[in-house]
Amino acid sequence: MAAVKSSFLDKVLGRIGRLDTEGLQTVVQRLARERSFLETLFNTIEDGVLVVDENGRVLYFNQAVTRLIGLQPDAEDLQIADILPEVDWQKISRTDHTGGAHVVRHEFEIHYPRPRFLRLYAAPLDGEATGSSGVALILHDATEARQKTFEAIESERIQALTLLAASVAHEIGNPLNALHIHLQLMEREVKKLKTAPTSSRLLARSRPKNIETEMEAAEVAKKLEQYLDVAKGEIHRLDYIVTQFLGAIRPAPLQVKLASLNDVVEKTLDLLRPEIENRGVTVKTKLARHLTATPVDATQLQQVLVNLVKNATQAMTTGGTLTLQTGENSDNVWFSVADTGGGIPQEQINRIFEPFYTTKKKGSGLGLMIVQRIVRAHNGRIELESQVGRGTTFRIWLPLHERKPRLLENKK
Repeated sequence: MAAVKSSFLDKVLGRIGRLDTEGLQTVVQRLARERSFLETLFNTIEDGVLVVDENGRVLYFNQAVTRLIGLQPDAEDLQIADILPEVDWQKISRTDHTGGAHVVRHEFEIHYPRPRFLRLYAAPLDGEATGSSGVALILHDATEARQKTFEAIESERIQALTLLAASVAHEIGNPLNALHIHLQLMEREVKKLKTAPTSSRLLARSRPKNIETEMEAAEVAKKLEQYLDVAKGEIHRLDYIVTQFLGAIRPAPLQVKLASLNDVVEKTLDLLRPEIENRGVTVKTKLARHLTATPVDATQLQQVLVNLVKNATQAMTTGGTLTLQTGENSDNVWFSVADTGGGIPQEQINRIFEPFYTTKKKGSGLGLMIVQRIVRAHNGRIELESQVGRGTTFRIWLPLHERKPRLLENKK
């Protein structure tokens, strides 16, 4: 296979020692023209481009960055953590340093110089190589696209989906009610079996040796009661799932109360633990010891966790580790769900939140759509980090209080 043709700069570097003064001047002029061309190109595109070195220091940014986040032209050499505190630079840097094929995608809102919803993509400058020589950050203004998506989903797809869900819930509800009634009837008959004189007791009177038959009948009645309890519990669970499904897809107003994310995580684990253990998945929890109570709708947040945890466990076909964490900073609390599955390929990363898009054979493509809607209703944001062959992490950020406009410091 033929080698890829080297760039102009590579050729120059290979012959730099053999260039005379005139040749060197020609090279510099051409490089200046190419730089001017690239500057014009970068300043024409609408997406913001920042180049950050391995220490998090800004080396370059185009004019779109000034428009999007209010960064002034003389702001080079600032730290990316000061400019965009919403971005976890340490995590991006660690991911870049490990090398390999990976993608980092963050979504967050800013309030300066004006409220906008941004989507950030982080790409290492050295490709898949181990180590770090810096990262290119692409800032895409997704405010209008987000609003259009909301309108389309809420007006058409959600309406159609709600009608479908209501029909399905009705069809499921009828047999569930019938099952519940018949289980009650069976329960009554079992009680009669335990209390009323039975043929086994009559046999026991005439033939004392057959008293074991009476004991066997009592044991059977006891086992039947246990089986009926399990069946009734499963019917109640199915009814709960249908109710939750309808509540999740309908734009229900938030019932906000102060709650601890740790409690929400623990309740979700208690609910899903049998399913998780059945798949042979190891669960690790790293919950913050002192977590500030947050104004949230705990029920809807539990739905978020249920969807994320189920996705994570299903992504790990042979065991694996599920890690749930919580934490906070001065403005936000967060929780994360991480798996050690196969990761999400880059060509799918931008579509996973679309309604009805799924990578599962039997998936509905609604889980992450519901997650996104609930998080946005809380004025929160979703961070996603995935590396093929290593796993995926979803981190949900929720505001502790109403955010105020943030002004950038004038550093000289």
